[in-house]
Amino acid sequence: MKPTPVNRRGFLRGVGAVASGAALSQFPLPALAKTKTIKLGLVQPVTGPLAIFAEPTQFVIDAVRAQIGDSVMIQGTKHPVEIILKDSQSNSNRASSVAQELILNDEVDMLLATSTPDTTNPVADQAELNGVPCISNDTPWQPHFFGRQGDPAKGFDYTFHYFWGLEDVISTFMSQWDQVATNKVVGALWPNDPDGNAWGDPAVGFPKPMADKGYSLVDTGRFQSMTDDFSAQISAFKAAGVEIVTGVVIPPDFTTFLSQSAQQGFAPKVINVAKASEFPQAMAALGPRADGLSVEVWWSPHHPFNSSLTGQSSADLASAYEAETGNLWTMPLGFKHSLFEVALDALSRTEDPTDPDSIAAAIRATSLNTITGMINFGAGPVPNIAKTPLVGGQWSVRDGKPVLDIVDNTNAPDIPLSAQMRPIG
Repeated sequence: MKPTPVNRRGFLRGVGAVASGAALSQFPLPALAKTKTIKLGLVQPVTGPLAIFAEPTQFVIDAVRAQIGDSVMIQGTKHPVEIILKDSQSNSNRASSVAQELILNDEVDMLLATSTPDTTNPVADQAELNGVPCISNDTPWQPHFFGRQGDPAKGFDYTFHYFWGLEDVISTFMSQWDQVATNKVVGALWPNDPDGNAWGDPAVGFPKPMADKGYSLVDTGRFQSMTDDFSAQISAFKAAGVEIVTGVVIPPDFTTFLSQSAQQGFAPKVINVAKASEFPQAMAALGPRADGLSVEVWWSPHHPFNSSLTGQSSADLASAYEAETGNLWTMPLGFKHSLFEVALDALSRTEDPTDPDSIAAAIRATSLNTITGMINFGAGPVPNIAKTPLVGGQWSVRDGKPVLDIVDNTNAPDIPLSAQMRPIG
């Protein structure tokens, strides 16, 4: 039998239970439900190069507080809820440190994290190490699960994650490429980070499925994020006749790549890049160069899902966000909202909110329709993981603003198309 992690909270809980048990054996008292403040620790890249992922965070926190009134009902007793936000500063070491602070200093009952493996993986590692339940999303499930040395035969005890997988983005990207007449020569922009290494991995990443479908890969190797020179990649792509560019690149690097491509006369028919192309803010900054760029779409106003917490549709949530903030809707908005849907639903089903194992058991039993779709950790593909739907999108610039259309729904036909895929230019 696997030993239970021994940590400060578990040790104090055990000592307290022994002491209380001894006292109650001498002076038995009637069982009374006690109110406990439930602390949720949220780690986000509020600053740094990944800050664009965290833009909707405060809006979502405020909306959740307004909806629940700072309390949750557990086993017939209303418990106050405190949400504590910590900034990872877009740094994985910092994410690990603030997760420790939340566990050891703030004594949170549950950790929450989103926004790439640089955030979700170190937070989940600290949660697992210290025996604290954790829910995360917004990282493809393979870099999250296998990046943390997850064993498909066992899974994890306290950490749960939901998002799409590499198989979904590979299928979606290639389905988009198939809609445009090209020579099937693809240049890859895969950085030296957990996402880039997973996407370029010969076993689980793009290379084999691309070869199977007749696409030729031009991979110049991993590069460091925040680089200021893509001349080597552009030169190799031009020499090989690349007509499709794919990758998983942070916004600053993507802007640099596009600028240098224009300067060096490189104009592919398809540019299908994750991370950087997911955000209307980044697309707006590109101006006319955003027109025709394509990307995977994990959530949008087109998605036919409703919030279990507020009843809002995806379109309603996007509209409320734009009206209150003045910003365009963004994909992480839906996933940050559903993170609290899942957390609060699990808490409401927890038998003992003072027991991390009880909270983890409630999370494990989750089967909930959310604004990002059904979240069911029992469905796999591996323990502790639930998958969400993925479609393909393409940006247009209309009236000076970027608009994202759904152009491929091969993997999720219940999400309607709003346009057809077209070549750039």
